Amino acid sequence: MKLEILEALLRARAEKRSICLIRRLDDGGVSLWVDGEVVAGAPLEPELAPLVAAALREDRSRAVDTPRGRVFLEVINPPLRLVIVGAVHIAQPLVPMARLVGFQPVVVDPRRAFATEERFPDVELVAEWPDEALRALDLDRRTAVVTLTHDPKLDDPALEVALRSPAFYVGALGSRRTHTKRIARLRASGLADEEIARIHAPVGLDIGAVSPAEIALAILAEIVATLRGAPIPRTQPATETSP
Repeated sequence: MKLEILEALLRARAEKRSICLIRRLDDGGVSLWVDGEVVAGAPLEPELAPLVAAALREDRSRAVDTPRGRVFLEVINPPLRLVIVGAVHIAQPLVPMARLVGFQPVVVDPRRAFATEERFPDVELVAEWPDEALRALDLDRRTAVVTLTHDPKLDDPALEVALRSPAFYVGALGSRRTHTKRIARLRASGLADEEIARIHAPVGLDIGAVSPAEIALAILAEIVATLRGAPIPRTQPATETSP
């Protein structure tokens, strides 16, 4: 591998960017694709661009055939993270579910009576105020954030940070009435309508969820659908209806 490609690859990894190393198996040529464009190596054939995008979206390296020969697409994505604000009952099943589909869960809650190792064994617990915690976590394009506390003092500051970050998903628990009030507060805090529109709220796919585990499943399903670019119907989402 040429030095310029290796250096660009190391920089992109340090910046937690989505990377695809494109190796042409017939002639040994190499291209480096970072966040939608080739940044080093040979120019990319037009027919390869959608194949690279699909490989990155699906987190799967693969060999593909093109009119110019066989190519191997090596996906080097940053780890997936799920930052959960609120060490509440829904968070308990959400953590192991998230792990099963490849997310690294982080639970943020300054209330130490909730965020305990007994309730969340072997989980990264951050007992800081959510806005401070989320800034320190350096949210990136491979991070999902969901707020679950129902407490504006905790949820709103977290949302303000998440909505101004590259996080690919931002969700908030609560009813439509709760979300209407939330929108007013976020506007008053200075967030633009296009930023607020990024919130998935009420959170979760409509699967008729009732129990905490079912609500966690609905939330995770919506996160995965967003990650993979699947269409998300917005009818009666699966979420708690309490204000």
